[in-house]
Amino acid sequence: MAFKLTKKQIIAEIIRCGKEPAYFINNFCRISHPLEGTIPFKLYDFQEDCIESFNEHRFNVINKGRQLGISTTAAAYICWMMLFHRDKNILVVATKLSTASNLVKKVKFMMKSLPDWMMIAKIATDNKNSFELANGSQIKASSTSGDAGRSEALTLLVIDEAAHIEGLDELWTGLYPTLSTGGRCIALSTPNGVGNWFHKTFTEAEEGKNDFNIMSLPWSVHPDRDQEWFDKETRNMSRRQIAQELECSFNFSGETLIHGEDLERLQQGLCEPKYKTGHDRNFWIWEPYEPGKNYVLVADVARGDGKDFSAFQVFETDTMTQVAEYQGKPTLDVYSEMIFEASREYGFCLTVVENNSIGMTVLDKLRESRHPNVYYSIKHSHSYIDMYEAQNTSNAVPGVTMSSKSRPLIIAKFEEFIRTKLITIKSNRLANEMKTFIWNNGRAEAMRGYNDDLVMACAIGCWIRDIALVANKREMEYKMAFAGNLNKSKKEFNTKIPGQIGYTNPSKKLRQQQNQYKNFAWLFKG
Repeated sequence: MAFKLTKKQIIAEIIRCGKEPAYFINNFCRISHPLEGTIPFKLYDFQEDCIESFNEHRFNVINKGRQLGISTTAAAYICWMMLFHRDKNILVVATKLSTASNLVKKVKFMMKSLPDWMMIAKIATDNKNSFELANGSQIKASSTSGDAGRSEALTLLVIDEAAHIEGLDELWTGLYPTLSTGGRCIALSTPNGVGNWFHKTFTEAEEGKNDFNIMSLPWSVHPDRDQEWFDKETRNMSRRQIAQELECSFNFSGETLIHGEDLERLQQGLCEPKYKTGHDRNFWIWEPYEPGKNYVLVADVARGDGKDFSAFQVFETDTMTQVAEYQGKPTLDVYSEMIFEASREYGFCLTVVENNSIGMTVLDKLRESRHPNVYYSIKHSHSYIDMYEAQNTSNAVPGVTMSSKSRPLIIAKFEEFIRTKLITIKSNRLANEMKTFIWNNGRAEAMRGYNDDLVMACAIGCWIRDIALVANKREMEYKMAFAGNLNKSKKEFNTKIPGQIGYTNPSKKLRQQQNQYKNFAWLFKG
């Protein structure tokens, strides 16, 4: 305020600021602007909504676009909390210590920019990554180490750029008990794909599965930004960057193998199975067997006692429509029986099993059960060979081999089938695995803490259908076409040479034919 306040007015202002954080921020907080220097912090409507949510809700998770001033808004709220409340213990955690320290620095700058009469609690201890007021309230920046915040009772925990903190699931396990005495949490971030703590917390809050209050703040909430601004800003940005920095899109922002647009399109075709059967009711069936149609069953094998699942997919091969799926943790004996019965249910369709160490156990049991249609391939070339022909072929092996050479090709074929809409997915279990199937240091694999059993079975199915079944069918058609064009000729060639019995001089025979033509030329006239 430009004019000098009386003591009574000062007391009234302090009391009002203590009750209304938005009033305090709008009238007394100042921030450092990169171009204009120190300026008053005037909250936009969406920023005032954030302050209100911070004050009303114990837990808040904010999915935000870039450069909306939400971190600065959180800093202003912290400044208010520390100044007008005693013994508040605030911890800021971010992707890097420097990022967390930057938020602490904003709080300190606002505190030091307040009018002297508003500083009802002076800064008692001032360090680079922390400071403490004379009223006992303190703030500290911390790295994302496993012991962050442990053995402390926190009033407020701020997790900045939460979606980009690796291992936040484990870190939250240690941090949550520090809030057990009534502490609050503000988690804010731009999105970074799905499957991480931030995404899970936000989506579970949408479904009412946790106590977090959610806020979604895309670029358009800022009153000074319009379509012209958006078009200009995104001119040199990739689709993923736009989704992450501006649109608050989880599906489009991550490093998933499957593009976000394809994930959203697949989501529209998902549906509940007609039947849930099997000993654990995890065998899902969308379409029963139809005579005349061709099917393929592709199985991924796990031990049954670890974190991985055994899984198989059944596809109608002509349209690559998913008709059945299983995911569970049966023993190898039970799983072998399940594969055999599922294959028989679909007309003893071609059955493909990954032939890793435990996969060979399943393949041996299928052969012992006299399964009539097990997939075989030629070693090293991965070419498909008929099961009965394979019995007499020394380099034929049962199942499909997932090696360092074949795996990238199988994954690429899977992505191609999804992108070109050659496959129809119906399982939400499979779709969820696709969302967490990401690029990690150049290798496509499940995000840490997630599984990819259904995805890999589906990927092998796409590979088998295109490389084995279609290629084999095409080769058979070529052979039939070649055989159909072979004709028997009745022409005879004279291979006799002068001096042999029966030899006739060709020129003499030609003169005889010419004379005959002259003698009977009248027959061809008129």
